[in-house]
Amino acid sequence: MGWLTAAQALEMLRVRSQTLYANVSRKRVRAKPDPKDPRRSLYHEADVRRLMGKHAGRRKSTAVAAAAIEWGDPILSSAVSTVAEGRLFYRGQDAVALSEDRMLEEIAGLLWEAEALEWPSPGNPGESSSDGSPLQRAFVALGRRAASDTPSYGRASTALQAEAAGVVETLTRAMVSSPSRGDGAIHQQIASAWGRAQAVDIVRRALVLLADHELNASTFATRVAISTGAPLSAGVLSGLATLSGPLHGRAALGVQEIMASVRRVGAGNTVREWLAQGRPIAGFGHPLYPAGDPRATALLAQLALGRDYVELAQAVEEVIGEKPNIDFALAVLTKVHRLPADAPLVLFAVGRCVGWLAHAIEQVTTGHPIRPRARYVGPPVS
Repeated sequence: MGWLTAAQALEMLRVRSQTLYANVSRKRVRAKPDPKDPRRSLYHEADVRRLMGKHAGRRKSTAVAAAAIEWGDPILSSAVSTVAEGRLFYRGQDAVALSEDRMLEEIAGLLWEAEALEWPSPGNPGESSSDGSPLQRAFVALGRRAASDTPSYGRASTALQAEAAGVVETLTRAMVSSPSRGDGAIHQQIASAWGRAQAVDIVRRALVLLADHELNASTFATRVAISTGAPLSAGVLSGLATLSGPLHGRAALGVQEIMASVRRVGAGNTVREWLAQGRPIAGFGHPLYPAGDPRATALLAQLALGRDYVELAQAVEEVIGEKPNIDFALAVLTKVHRLPADAPLVLFAVGRCVGWLAHAIEQVTTGHPIRPRARYVGPPVS
């Protein structure tokens, strides 16, 4: 199999060009510039045929199970959160509505089903090393805890909830290590550490909106670790390691790279050039939100977008048919309030830690070891 022109790919898939571009952006279809005309792209035939097969009749149970690992049906039962009709719900409550006036600590109480939580006071910044990046410091702090914390297996929810609050504090203290970090709620501590008092409310909203998102990659990694009886801190460490990838918690950095190109050659040219090169357009589209990511909509409504960001959003919607997602919103938030470059990852990690721990507690109380089978595709066995 080789490469197809856009016309050939569209004929095989029987979709609009925007749908084809969206699949390229989501890395479902590989693309490369056409050697005969660099302004056009070629599309990998095997990827196009794979997309065709997803809708070609009834599939075997093994195929259904394999698809469930990649944006398929839920693979674990959970009461923590869900996406339904284009909206995100935390235990049945609309996350966007909760972000209007709730703090991350209150969302933790909701997701952990804890009637009363004792939150540890912020640690002395001197207790946490200021060496390295926030991610490096977080790995070290959680690694120390994971090596000595009590295993999660067989423990009551109340004991796990109390420990979970301490794990959130450990992560926050490590990721936001600053002499200026003050007391108060987590969002206040973060805004204080960054010296951005005017950003305190938008930081609160972002943390709430990032608290959980069904069984995403980092949450699944957390549940797998906890399913073995590992300590809560080890589960969060697994989630953080997964979050650190460029297709998850670092996706906002991709938006910043795109914006640098927008400022050089314009939004429309950037989108078309990136598509021609087979490069995904970070910050736009989400398989669970075909009509647009409500988390991004909620955050962007609180921000004054610069003209260049507006033009990029318009160009992407016109060419690809996708709307901004949470990663785009975090990139805008960072720009508007002049936050540190790694602010999106810090907000993502601290906010999502609450969700990881909710799933960890649920896994302990209702789950069993998670051990999928592999569908062997190697050389024949004798």
